[in-house]
Amino acid sequence: MEPATPLPALALARVDGAPARGSAPSRFPAGPPPRLLALDAHGRILNWMSWQDAACLYARDAVAWTLGEPCLVLHGGVNRWTGRRSVLEIAPIIAARGHARSRIPDPTPPLTNAALFARDQWLCLYCGADGRRTALTRDHVVPTSKGGRDVWENVVAACIHCNSKKGGRTPQQAGMPLLAVPFRPSWVEHLILSNRHILADQMAFLKAHLPKRQRPSG
Repeated sequence: MEPATPLPALALARVDGAPARGSAPSRFPAGPPPRLLALDAHGRILNWMSWQDAACLYARDAVAWTLGEPCLVLHGGVNRWTGRRSVLEIAPIIAARGHARSRIPDPTPPLTNAALFARDQWLCLYCGADGRRTALTRDHVVPTSKGGRDVWENVVAACIHCNSKKGGRTPQQAGMPLLAVPFRPSWVEHLILSNRHILADQMAFLKAHLPKRQRPSG
């Protein structure tokens, strides 16, 4: 009886740049392994995913299509029948197979301090202090004591000094005009703000899907 055809090896070799025994080294840009941009089959932007999740999609033949040059090469186990080591070339943008409901509105980005400070470019929106040199806090433009809500449109990054100085007043009452108008980021803006290591192909794709008010010129 002939042996059954074995499944592709799913156990991945090391991906820290060091070669696995008997194989070429895995490769990816310097620094941490890149996160991959996940889309549905219609091209709707979903989220970032890890290389492990991307590898599972490839191994299950669940990738509908990809964009960009491969950014990561993973080496798996050796096939006992052929003696060949499995290799996966991972693209930076991956659309997965499956039912896609293209008319579902994009989710609202979660409001966290990290996301808020990134939206405001790590600056105090009252005095312009650099948040990398001073601690930032979440300030409610209309204080919660006056009915203000904890939503994107009513919060800004503020240094401790400005937050304390403003107190329970509005910017107008405190004589502290805002340097920028707070806004709710789109889902695409949120993805850009949440990843400090975006690859060139991914950034070009995301920028093409930014709201027109935020799309960079040139």
